[in-house]
Amino acid sequence: MKIDRVAALARTQFFRELDENTLRALAERATERRLQRDEVLFVAGEEARGLYVIVEGALRAYRESIDGREQVIHVERAIATIAEVPVFDNGINPSTVAAEEDSTVLFIDKRDVRRLCLEHPEISLAALKVLAGRLRRCAELVESLSLREVGQRLARLLLAEAQAKGVRTEKGIQVSLRLTNQQMAARVGSVREVVSRALTRLQQDNLIKLEKRRLVIPDEKALAAYAGKD
Repeated sequence: MKIDRVAALARTQFFRELDENTLRALAERATERRLQRDEVLFVAGEEARGLYVIVEGALRAYRESIDGREQVIHVERAIATIAEVPVFDNGINPSTVAAEEDSTVLFIDKRDVRRLCLEHPEISLAALKVLAGRLRRCAELVESLSLREVGQRLARLLLAEAQAKGVRTEKGIQVSLRLTNQQMAARVGSVREVVSRALTRLQQDNLIKLEKRRLVIPDEKALAAYAGKD
């Protein structure tokens, strides 16, 4: 399916303030790429060439240990941008990025991004806002990995998934849990076996109900309290 590049760029926090002619010129220079689930877009340590706009799907940024274990740093969905940091510090890619699901991205050369920042100062302000948000989330990730147990980190993840994609019913928040135990482990800084045991404990404590990947959170406040969320 053909995507509307101009409309996609206009929805991003980076480029939404640009006029239509500038957006159209930028769209013509952008390169479209389609990714299958788990396909790697770029690898940590590689030279960064530019910025990516997620038009469809979702991408995850992660670091990988020597033994192959992933630690997800953040996940971005359409219509977000990714790989902003090296565009501005001219450094290497700080993380590996892969498709969380089948996705479509637009690539914009870093030279075009920098030129637009000089011509349109509002883009620089938008970039600062995006990067500030990433910094806050990285600080939260460090706090979670350092101070929270796996069960608490998992509870936070499940709450976030349910609040973002779930439906509120008389039985509580219900959501189709598309993440595998391995993917959840990568999000919470653990391994699949530990996550499986943590899920069992959460069910035994009646904090969640899980049947065939259908997650139900009967008491949102109780799970939030367990997770240590305000």
